[in-house]
Amino acid sequence: MQTPLLLVPEQAAQELGIGRTAMFALIKEGAVESVKIGRSRRIPRVALEEYVARLRSQPAGPDAA
Repeated sequence: MQTPLLLVPEQAAQELGIGRTAMFALIKEGAVESVKIGRSRRIPRVALEEYVARLRSQPAGPDAA
């Protein structure tokens, strides 16, 4: 089975291990790119990969040693 290029927000949230509401918040703040197709919102799989890469490249918080 081929991996879909675009995910509905619920699928994207599941891929990241977060809730639907948190996914919509990431979309709204522009942290995760999304596209509109008609009235539907879709998230490119590559946008999730880019988001995770940005998270990994950020310095750890002040508690990190």
